[in-house]
Amino acid sequence: MSLTVSWIGRADPAAVPHSLPFFSSAVRAGFPSPADDHLDTDLDLHRHVVKRPASTYFVRAEGDSMIGDGIHHGDLLVVDRSLDALPGRIIVIAVDGELTVKRLERVGQRAYLRASNPAYPLIPLEGREAHVWGVVTHVLHSLPGAPLP
Repeated sequence: MSLTVSWIGRADPAAVPHSLPFFSSAVRAGFPSPADDHLDTDLDLHRHVVKRPASTYFVRAEGDSMIGDGIHHGDLLVVDRSLDALPGRIIVIAVDGELTVKRLERVGQRAYLRASNPAYPLIPLEGREAHVWGVVTHVLHSLPGAPLP
C-alpha cells in the first residue's frame, strides 16, 4: 500500500472551529430504544482524534495492503510524528524514498514491515534507507455507497 503524497492538512484545532452534536448513548445494532433519542453534548471530531496538534498530520491511503487492519483505499489516516515507532504499531515510513504504511515488526534483532493483506510479502528494513514519518493513530473511511468528499 502506498500513500498519496498530497497532504490533507496540518492538524490545527483553531482551523476547525465547530463541533457537531454527540449522542450520549451508544448506537445499538438491534432494536432502538425511544429513551435514547436525545442529544447530550457536542463533539469536535478533530479534538477527539488529534491529541498533539503540533505533531499530527493527515494523509490518504492508497491500495489494499492494509485491508486486514481496516485501512481501505482512500481512507484518511491520522498520523502522529511524536509517537515512537514500536513493534506492533502501524507506521507511515519512507523506504528507499517511497512512502508506505505498514505494521512494524521485529524478528530477533531485525526489523520488518508487514502488510495485513497476506498477498503482500514481509519487507525487511536491513540495508535499506528508511525514515519513519509517524504512527497511525486513527483511520477514517466512508462506508460503501456513501458519497465521497
